[in-house]
Amino acid sequence: MDKYSVLKHYFGHDSFRGGQETVIDHLLAGQDVLCVMPTGAGKSMCYQVPALLMDGVAIIVSPLISLMKDQVVALKEAGVPAAFINSSLGADEYKAVLRGMAAGEYKLIYAAPERLSAPAFLSVCASLHISMVAVDEAHCVSQWGQDFRPSYLKIPEFIDALPSRPVVGAFTATATDAVKEDIAGLLDLHAPFAITTGFDRPNLYFGVIHPENKTEMLLSLIAGRKERSGIVYCAARKTVEEVCSRLCEAGYAATRYHAGLSEEERRLNQEAFVYDEKRIMVATNAFGMGIDKSDVNYVIHYNMPKNIESYYQEAGRAGRDGSPAYCILLYSPQDLRTAKWLIENGEPNPELDEEAQARIRELDYERLRDMAHYCTSTTCLRSYILRYFGETADEDCGNCSVCGAQGTWEERDITVESQKILSCIVRMGQRFGGQLVAQVLRGADNDRIRQFGFDELSTYGIMRDSKETDIRRFMSALEDHGYLRTEDIHSKTGTYGVLKLTEKSGALLKGREKLTVRMLKEPEKKKTQIESTRGKGKRSGVTAPPESPLLSALRVLRASLAAKAHVPAYVIFPDSAIYDMCDKKPGTLSEFLEVNGVGEVKAERYGEAFLRVIKQYR
Repeated sequence: MDKYSVLKHYFGHDSFRGGQETVIDHLLAGQDVLCVMPTGAGKSMCYQVPALLMDGVAIIVSPLISLMKDQVVALKEAGVPAAFINSSLGADEYKAVLRGMAAGEYKLIYAAPERLSAPAFLSVCASLHISMVAVDEAHCVSQWGQDFRPSYLKIPEFIDALPSRPVVGAFTATATDAVKEDIAGLLDLHAPFAITTGFDRPNLYFGVIHPENKTEMLLSLIAGRKERSGIVYCAARKTVEEVCSRLCEAGYAATRYHAGLSEEERRLNQEAFVYDEKRIMVATNAFGMGIDKSDVNYVIHYNMPKNIESYYQEAGRAGRDGSPAYCILLYSPQDLRTAKWLIENGEPNPELDEEAQARIRELDYERLRDMAHYCTSTTCLRSYILRYFGETADEDCGNCSVCGAQGTWEERDITVESQKILSCIVRMGQRFGGQLVAQVLRGADNDRIRQFGFDELSTYGIMRDSKETDIRRFMSALEDHGYLRTEDIHSKTGTYGVLKLTEKSGALLKGREKLTVRMLKEPEKKKTQIESTRGKGKRSGVTAPPESPLLSALRVLRASLAAKAHVPAYVIFPDSAIYDMCDKKPGTLSEFLEVNGVGEVKAERYGEAFLRVIKQYR
């Protein structure tokens, strides 16, 4: 078989997605690879296809127990011999996998990095021909990545202990230039072919909403979506509990996930979500990394994450099958305060010295400022994200809340508001951050304001009629146009940012210049269901067909087959394949094989059942 035959036979696709074929060709030619490809763009295909074509067994290193299980289940359904080794296996199960490896029963073995140094595992690997080592979530090797894991630093030791060095592939969804350099160096990649395929996910809609009441906005967004899968991310365990309870009270099948639950409850709740027993997962960022559920229709962030990397990775769990999906962030100024507290009170990494800890904390504050600017941006949200990762992008994607999908935009002269803000910052001595400045401008009454005597300033309360979110937008605009800058101040209690005027500020403050920016006339529309937020621009991804009797019948059949096979419904066929069946309405097995996502093994296993249903609607 060649790469095209493997792609069609096992995975049911006629062509590769952008970048996949190039990566596969280099790995098959024996060259190491560093691949940065966004969540949902098909990274796993880049190592699964060559693994099936190479002699021997491929080792896939992943920190994600849930991902290993999901991918192995999906591979087995497609007819691929695979297994995983991690802490979820009992002693007998672990030995059985090792025996299967020694007998040459598998083409792919997924292994947690901590398991690579186990003597029994090393002993079996030493007796086999290891064709490839693929390192998934490779950013975990870097201290500058958002999810550093010291166990990743030992991967080169495992590779060096093998009888001969296999080709090595490193894969990640998000990586800055500094993280890419770390991946190549720390994993000891040999003259790697490096490729960044682009971070854009055209099928995803991005939206930011500043609601008065987050819970009511959440309920409004998901109204009528009880049969669709979604994830709601919250910053704190307490918020997870409150939101989950409110959704259940409203009649939604919701469950929860956070580090305060027992390992058994987390496992059961995750399985309930994956198997569609619960349609909504409410969780902290402890959930989801590596979840391979392809039919997540929306990801709503109830609170702002600490950085763009985490946000894009979490939001990217929507629409992995290419279908239209929605990524909505509900923002309030309190989110910024919560994120700062999480940075200041996070558990120190025992693997790092104090100097390294301080550098990473400083980087965390920089990332947080970028995240906050995203939430108050008046420019295209998609282009903001893409520029953050070093890509050029159009300024009007047509598929985000800034590009005309939500509210009405107008050019607004904010010179007077800017003068009030700049004047207040000067009178406060340019020693404080945006939170306190906004409180003074709005005339807040609290101990800190009275302590410094800010309630006596001439600028105290001069923007009493403005929302704090609007003042934050004005501040972001001032920074974007070079009239303000944020300077980090380091103290014994942590690092915090203070607002400083720039050389340009004087001209605006004294009225010699004006500042005009794009602002929303109406921050939110009354109609707030997810569909109403979607833009009508050029980016859309796979088009979902309208609800129909055939679509409903195919979903019912898929659910029934999944229950019998004890696998998630999307493992039988993803939504994108079901949509294609509705479009093509195949009448024969050969026509069924033309459906995107239908491979030969699944066609043989499930084809007749689906054809019988489709026949009723042809």
